[in-house]
Amino acid sequence: MSNKEVKSALKNARDAIKNKEFKEVLKHCKAALKLEKNNYNAWVFIGVAASELEQPDQAQTAYRKALELEPEQLLAWQGLANLYEKSDQMDFKAELPKVYLKLIELYESSDKTKCYEVIRKLADIFHMEKDYLQVARVWRRLIQLKEGEGADKAELLQLWQQMTCLLSDSMEEHDNETQQHLIAAFEKAMVLSDNVPGEDHRKLSADYLKCLSQLSHEECKMREACESILALYPSQTFPLEILGAHHLKSGVCSEDAGRCFSRLLELDPDSGLGHLGLGIRALEEGKCDDSIKYLAQGLKRMRSSLVGWFSLAQAQLKMHRYSDCATSCSQGTSNTSEALRQKLLRLRLEALVRTGDEHTADQALESLSQLLDANNDPVLVALKGRGYLQKGQVDQVLQVSTELLNSHPDLAEGLALRGLAHIAQGHHQLAEQSLLQAAAQNPACGEYYFLLGRLYWDMGEESRRDRSKAHTHLLKAAKLDPYLGSVFCYLGHYYREVAKDQGRARGCYKRAFELDSNDAESGAASVDLSMKEGDMDTALAVLQSVIQRATPGSAKWAWMRRGLYHLKVGQHPQACADLQAALRADPQDWVCWECLGEAYLNRRSFTSALKAFAKAQLLNPSSIYSLYQTAAIKQTLGKFKEAAAEYLQIIAREDYVPALKGLGECLLSLARGLMEDYRDGGAIDVIQQAIQYLFRAVELRPDLSCLWKLLGDACTSVSTVAPNRARVVVPGPLAGLQPPDQGHLLNQGHTLRVGERCYGRALKLMPESSSLWYDLGLNYYHQACLPRCLQEMEHNTLLLLLEKALQCVKKAIMLNSSNHSYWNALGVVAMSKGLENYALAQHSFIKSVQVEPNVINNPAPLLSQLSHEAFKIAQSLEPLYVNCWIGQALIAEMVGSYDTMDLFRHTTELSTHTEGVKGYAYWVCATLLDKSNRDSELYRYNIVQMNAVSAAQVALSKYTERIQTDPDAFVMLGFLNEHLQLKKQAVLAYQRSVELLQTMPSVELLAFSLGSYGRALCNTGQWEEAVRVYSSTSLEVLHDLAGLALAYCRAGLIPESISAYEKALMVATTEKEKAYILTSLALLQHRLGNMDSAKTLLFKCSMLKEPVPESLLCLCALGLVHGDSTLASAALTELLKQGRAAGAAVEQRCLLTCTLLALQGNYSAVQREASRAVHSNPGNPSLWALLSRLVPQYYPRKAKGGAVAGHVACLSSMTQGKRALLYSGVNQLACGRHSGEDRSRNALKTMQRAVLLCPDDPAMWAGLMAACHTENTACSLSGSTPGRRGLEQVLMAVVSEKGRSVEQPLAQALEGWVLQQAVTGLTSGGQLEQAEALCSQVLSVSPEHPAVVLLLRQVQCEHLLLSSAGTALPASVLEQLSSAVLANHTSVAAWHWLAEVYRTQGLLVQAVMAYRQSLQLASQLDLHSGKMACLLRLALLALSPCMAKVPGDEWKELVLEATTEALKLGPSPVALLVQALLHFATKMAARETRRLLERLVYFPSQGYPETVACVARWYLLRHLHAKDDLELMDTLVDDAKASGDGRLLEFHTRLTSC
Repeated sequence: MSNKEVKSALKNARDAIKNKEFKEVLKHCKAALKLEKNNYNAWVFIGVAASELEQPDQAQTAYRKALELEPEQLLAWQGLANLYEKSDQMDFKAELPKVYLKLIELYESSDKTKCYEVIRKLADIFHMEKDYLQVARVWRRLIQLKEGEGADKAELLQLWQQMTCLLSDSMEEHDNETQQHLIAAFEKAMVLSDNVPGEDHRKLSADYLKCLSQLSHEECKMREACESILALYPSQTFPLEILGAHHLKSGVCSEDAGRCFSRLLELDPDSGLGHLGLGIRALEEGKCDDSIKYLAQGLKRMRSSLVGWFSLAQAQLKMHRYSDCATSCSQGTSNTSEALRQKLLRLRLEALVRTGDEHTADQALESLSQLLDANNDPVLVALKGRGYLQKGQVDQVLQVSTELLNSHPDLAEGLALRGLAHIAQGHHQLAEQSLLQAAAQNPACGEYYFLLGRLYWDMGEESRRDRSKAHTHLLKAAKLDPYLGSVFCYLGHYYREVAKDQGRARGCYKRAFELDSNDAESGAASVDLSMKEGDMDTALAVLQSVIQRATPGSAKWAWMRRGLYHLKVGQHPQACADLQAALRADPQDWVCWECLGEAYLNRRSFTSALKAFAKAQLLNPSSIYSLYQTAAIKQTLGKFKEAAAEYLQIIAREDYVPALKGLGECLLSLARGLMEDYRDGGAIDVIQQAIQYLFRAVELRPDLSCLWKLLGDACTSVSTVAPNRARVVVPGPLAGLQPPDQGHLLNQGHTLRVGERCYGRALKLMPESSSLWYDLGLNYYHQACLPRCLQEMEHNTLLLLLEKALQCVKKAIMLNSSNHSYWNALGVVAMSKGLENYALAQHSFIKSVQVEPNVINNPAPLLSQLSHEAFKIAQSLEPLYVNCWIGQALIAEMVGSYDTMDLFRHTTELSTHTEGVKGYAYWVCATLLDKSNRDSELYRYNIVQMNAVSAAQVALSKYTERIQTDPDAFVMLGFLNEHLQLKKQAVLAYQRSVELLQTMPSVELLAFSLGSYGRALCNTGQWEEAVRVYSSTSLEVLHDLAGLALAYCRAGLIPESISAYEKALMVATTEKEKAYILTSLALLQHRLGNMDSAKTLLFKCSMLKEPVPESLLCLCALGLVHGDSTLASAALTELLKQGRAAGAAVEQRCLLTCTLLALQGNYSAVQREASRAVHSNPGNPSLWALLSRLVPQYYPRKAKGGAVAGHVACLSSMTQGKRALLYSGVNQLACGRHSGEDRSRNALKTMQRAVLLCPDDPAMWAGLMAACHTENTACSLSGSTPGRRGLEQVLMAVVSEKGRSVEQPLAQALEGWVLQQAVTGLTSGGQLEQAEALCSQVLSVSPEHPAVVLLLRQVQCEHLLLSSAGTALPASVLEQLSSAVLANHTSVAAWHWLAEVYRTQGLLVQAVMAYRQSLQLASQLDLHSGKMACLLRLALLALSPCMAKVPGDEWKELVLEATTEALKLGPSPVALLVQALLHFATKMAARETRRLLERLVYFPSQGYPETVACVARWYLLRHLHAKDDLELMDTLVDDAKASGDGRLLEFHTRLTSC
């Protein structure tokens, strides 16, 4: 019964497992175990359920219990394996291999597939645990099972390959059994391989060899395998690579190894291993060159090869490439073993020490600390001493060497170190002994013999004479150490300097440079010798190789030599590039800068060449070559002044002939430029300097033809200037005069003959020079063309000179017939007066055109009908050639073209040419003389727009400077000077023309010149001389008689003037001429006081058929002068009937009209009339100036407009602007514009400008005086200190001095005004005594001067008022003051002053009467400012009693009356203020009072003075304080702060504090 229950429970448990009801499984199993405790399946099911329920420990217990019951059953072992595989517990993982082993044992007999699977799992576990031996054993068991089953060959091959893969990791760490298993696996796999040779077999073989290469004890097997596999695969490199790597690792490079590496490179030329192997093999064989080459190539592919870096460093050290060696050592020490690292550090230390650089010596000494036991190793100690030696620490070197030799007395390194220290100290004998001992101790060291050889080379005089000892030691050093480049460099020195064997020297230098490419000395010497021997290809190859591998800023010597080569063969761009590269290496090399400058110069880059030579000169100031080339370049660029300065610097150091020649050329070029600009005086000075310097050069080198030619050019160039200018100081030997040590002043002819001799000397040296013959011919021609006063020869001699000139030019043509200039010169000479060979001339000109058709020659001498075409062709070839334009202008003049003047003008713009200048001046003068064309478009363009008068005057001045024998030119020059108001120059020009014409037969032209001369003298005020000149004429021409009459008049000879005018009247032919003469006679009669005669003549003039407006102007002016308004009005009416005026007549009519209106008392109409004229003629600056002048005098209320009118006149005309500045300043004074209102535009600034422009005008200084007084007054009113005190007397003195040139009435008025202004200024400044003394001084000269008496009384009264201290003045004093004012009853200011005196004395009624009197006077004179001042003063006078609460209404009514009248005249803020104060005095608390004051404070109109607002604020604050209105008081205080009213703020503070 129980057995069935157990089975049932197990069945239910199995079903529950299928249904994954694991808890039910546990129930059923427990039920079964209750019935059967040792039931195997129940325990297995419990293990399964517990495992699924994540109860691994219970599952393991259940499985273990089941295994105890049935250890050979699979089910529990499988469950336990599954449990261990799923769990991550370490103890489970540790037990899993045992379980797998048991399963393998159980499956081996039952289920082979599962057995193989478990074996693989077990192998994976052992592989993960790196238990490779167990892996090998398990895998071998798998293979054995497969073999037992009879598996095929492919499957077994795959299993063996898998085994090799499992065992290949870290095979060096495997034990011997494992390694043997691996080798066996490879061998089995290779045996089982089918395709042999094949790809799979090849890969397997490669892995097999790799495996054997890692097993050091299998060397023989590896060699055999390599040989066998190489036999199978002869084209594959991997066997050779394995074998080569083994050779490198073993450190033995035998012949077999060499063959291996060679074969490897045959198969793979890029094999890094092959190159390394051959490099190490070459190093062992002593082939350092090949070793470095192979090792460097190999390390490109195998940069991590430590053996390669070490070997490369060794080879580089042997080759003395110390920098490269140090770099290689640094590369190798990055990741290596300690032993190899110490070796590399030692190599690096030695390389750094031997580099010879102080910086590398520091690095070497620092690296000593990284070496083990460095202080006990004698070699390292010696290297340390070498490091100190490189740093220059000789004492430490001696100390180290001494200590080293004490411990190791026979150490060669120590002896050599001591020898080097002795060399550094200059002890050559001691150094020789030490180095000999070192060589004896180590005879195989070539360095010691080199040091000895170098020592012998550098030792005393005896050794320098006998270089054999040095040669012997150097040869021995070269034999012992063939890689020491310095040895071959010194051998090269020996063969070059001592043995004179250039071939051997070149070979030694070449060898030295091949050994050390950084040895610039050897390389440079090798290249120099190659170039010297003509082997340019070799030299260039060396230079090219150096340059290609050079870094920027290095290999200077190579760049420089290649640059010089390119410069030599004419490849200038390449030369510039190479020399620039050389300078990057050494920017301070002045020689290289000079070479670069030479390259730039040859490339025609003049600016760059200049900079290069300037830099060379800066680096080497003593270099003459740089300075000379700088000067030569500047000369080439046309900077002749700068070039001459450079040449002068050179010859200041020494007489350098090229510099003297260049200086002479520069001076000649400067002289030509000056002569082209017609500055002949400066040109002669420069030519004289050129002759002096060129003569110095000739004295040094008389054999140079070019110097004699330049001297001839300098002497011949004086032919261009006027004879009186051409006076040159020539050295005695050159002039052929005594004494020879002095200079001699030669005229033009003698200087030309000196030039002839110079050309002769040049031709003796170069007789076949065509240019010299040409120059000599021109010299003869210029001698023949000299004025007769300089020729000093007969007519036959002149012909002879011309014949010589002709023959010389012909000789030049014979030598060089292709030069068009020669043919042209031949034509000119053949045409000259005396020869007149026109056929030859025409032939020559034609030949000139044929020789050079694109160059302009003299086309004018051709046939007349072809002239125009010739000129057109010439212009098309060269538009700037002035002769073509002159020819066209002459043709235009012949045909009467309108373009004539424009063509002549164009010639003067191109250059100064005598024909063009004279032609243009003629047409300008002709156009100016023709007054009928003033309004034509042609006149406006040719004369006005083209500024013809100035241009013609400048050109003609140059013409007459050179050609001083042309009277026509001087006449035209005088005429043009007159038009330009150059009066003195006009006198000189006319004077010169008269002097020239007096020697000529032209009577008419002389008479015309005398008349013009007299007119010019009149213009300059030379009346007596003018009378004399006019008297020398025939006096038959109207102009001469009129000029004489004017001269008599100006000279004060009125009767003679009247007589001359009467003669002129008889000569006059037209009515107009007679009208002018009658007008002049009328003026003279008026001057004599004959009013009736003057009027009669003027009336007679007006009755002519052709009356002139000038007579009416004179008649009107006559009426105005004498106060006859009826006559003036009638004359003006007649004048206006003549129609609209033009030009200056407009201003004259306006002035007469305004004067008439002023005479009639209609002052307001004066301003209106002037304004009307301005509106009708807004472009006339004279009218603007007149308006500005009239406004302040007749209508001052419009003074601001008057200032604007003056400003417009200033902008419109410079001539009117000078005077208009004064008028503008007066207007600004009238409207009260001072610096306090406008800092930039005020009266003082304007007057200062006026004084600067017209310092000789007394009116300007008087205006400045008034402006200063205005500024002082404004400062006093504003409370600031006046800054212009004490100027009154100074300015008064200046005005008096400048006024001497002014006419007497005007001068007196001006002095009176200035006196009054000065006294007023002194008085306002408190200087009463000076003011009184000034008045007394004037009265002492003019005792009956009412105005001065009044001034004196005013000053005395002021003094009395100050001294009386409130005491009333006596009645007698007041009577005197009143009398003084009555004596000046037309002075408004005098009545104002008297009223003020009455006010101070309390005589208010008398003061009122005085003010009323002044108001009446101002009204009569229609003075707006006077009336306004009277009314305001009267209002203020009446306000005082009102403020003092005087009973009665008369004063109040007077205030209201005065202010009302003032406001009727115009806006007046002072009047409004007085009305507001009247309300404050009578009705302080009234609302109207506050309204009036607030209107002045918060709503002021434009132009209200700030003073008015300040006073209004003061009283408004008092009003508000009385009413206790705090809010409005705060508003007022804010406004005061914004306006800067400090007085009110202080007053407010006091009120609030109370």
